[in-house]
Amino acid sequence: MTTNPATSPSRWTASDMPNLAGRTAIVTGANSGIGLVTAQQLAAHGAEVTLAVRDADRGARAEAMIRSTVPAANVTVAPLDLSSLGSVRDFAATWSSDHPQGLDLLINNAGIMAIPRRVSADGYEMQLATNHLGHFALTGLLLPALVARPRSRVVTVSSGAHRMGRIDFDDLMGEQKYGAWRAYGQSKLANLLFTAELQRRLDLNAIPTLAMAAHPGYTATNLQSVGNRMRGRQWLDTPIRLVNGVIGQTPEMGALPTLFAATAPGLPGNTYVGPDSRGELRGHPRQVGRSDAAADLTAAQRLWSASEDLTGVRYPLDLP
Repeated sequence: MTTNPATSPSRWTASDMPNLAGRTAIVTGANSGIGLVTAQQLAAHGAEVTLAVRDADRGARAEAMIRSTVPAANVTVAPLDLSSLGSVRDFAATWSSDHPQGLDLLINNAGIMAIPRRVSADGYEMQLATNHLGHFALTGLLLPALVARPRSRVVTVSSGAHRMGRIDFDDLMGEQKYGAWRAYGQSKLANLLFTAELQRRLDLNAIPTLAMAAHPGYTATNLQSVGNRMRGRQWLDTPIRLVNGVIGQTPEMGALPTLFAATAPGLPGNTYVGPDSRGELRGHPRQVGRSDAAADLTAAQRLWSASEDLTGVRYPLDLP
């Protein structure tokens, strides 16, 4: 495994965020958990924030919650289903038309975890479709808006579970062999390979946009219960809540790595941020290491090509 991560300023909190007035942000999956806290804090520090959510009612409740704590918040809700490439294209086209000034922060936060095998509207395995392919397509379609803004950043939320992942290029969709956690690990590894390859291509084109990644450690959200409920195992909700109460940190703490990656000055591209405790389960944000598989540039380039073919999205980045 890769070691020797650089550390960041001790005990960084949301109060250390800079003023974001005049900056635009999109947060996917902003209706709950760390996505909601991320959107709330970006709005509290002056950014214009779009809550990109699949469920309009939950998005409206999230907007109301943010306005109750940040009365002057500049937030809007927009429909986005990352498992549907048609929805991704519609969102990107509408947002770009409504925001000709460009995009400063794209927070690729939405995700699903360890669900029974399902396929997306496009016929792709649901975890890879939602966690990776949807965000790959969204970022590519919004890249002109990002390039239009100085100091823009893309932050993709991965997971410590990337360490158990491998990219099965012969069975990306789990048609031959599927395991819920296996597919989740693959999708979270894909997030880091995407970040590394995006930054490489930005650098080759001398584009100052930064591609970053973050993970929230073990954060108590509803993410842990969804897969079991889909299997009809609601009886596991109680033990999960107990474990969350003992091990899990709050969404407010879990959002800090994302916020640090999005706003802390002086970070290099391809930075990966996570909690600072042993095992990276909880704590304040710092730069952390990643698995050797997540630093495999050959795999990153191969995944990029596969992602372009699967989504039909070609990034406007010329390579030598």
